[in-house]
Amino acid sequence: MAPSGAGHRAIQVEGLSFRYHAVDQQARVWTLESLSFHVEAGEILGIVGPNGSGKSSLLKILAGQLRSHTGTVRLTGRVIGQMRQQDIARLVGVVPQEYMQVFPFTVAETVLMGRFPHRSSRWWSLGIGEESAHDLICAQQAMGETDVLSLADRLVSDLSGGERQRVMIARALAQAPAILLLDEPTAFLDINHQIEICGLISRLRCERQLTVVLVSHDLNVASQYCDRVLMLKEGRLSRIGSPEDTIRPEVLRIVYGCDVVVDAHPQTGRPRVTMPMGIS
Repeated sequence: MAPSGAGHRAIQVEGLSFRYHAVDQQARVWTLESLSFHVEAGEILGIVGPNGSGKSSLLKILAGQLRSHTGTVRLTGRVIGQMRQQDIARLVGVVPQEYMQVFPFTVAETVLMGRFPHRSSRWWSLGIGEESAHDLICAQQAMGETDVLSLADRLVSDLSGGERQRVMIARALAQAPAILLLDEPTAFLDINHQIEICGLISRLRCERQLTVVLVSHDLNVASQYCDRVLMLKEGRLSRIGSPEDTIRPEVLRIVYGCDVVVDAHPQTGRPRVTMPMGIS
């Protein structure tokens, strides 16, 4: 359930279409086509769908990393196409699916990178600048909230997958965002770390009054931890609604083209998806 402070729309998408450029202009097909939906402030929205349905592309558009060809995206009422990248970065924190580290940064240095959007426009344009005392406080708070403060002096490259994911979330939190976007936050993690990361996201949503949008291949993660689920198929919005409205056998058959078993989770009562047993 969304925090009680929710009530206005953090994200509004109207008539959004997008496609990547191709050498053969006639061969270009829409990656996303005619999407319209909204995300309430304080809500956790899960985006699911088959491979190639446009989930990560949609997340990049919401982060301002890609520009849609048609339609409008508003972040807290502001048209994203009219915002500076620095202003978007102050509003939106992004946790990518994979973090490629070229240089051996420590955890503390990595989290401090999240404060970069809050430097003056002059230092932002030059890509330099020193951290202020406030920056250090924000980074330390973010590390404390994600339980990586004890790892501050360790190299990110030396961490486990679960530890590294918490560091990436801490870096996004250091931006002090209103909106948190996560691309496959539980990918490549064992079940213990999956539970840990999902619980962390739920807790931070409440404590920081965050609006969260997460992409996931795991339908059970979307069902158990999200307020609503948006289903994409071939770049189009197939269904959006509560887990009970979307995680249904007949809906999943249309979106994924296969039959699954859906029952109620014994603890939460929310839909739970399992694969049917093969018949020999």
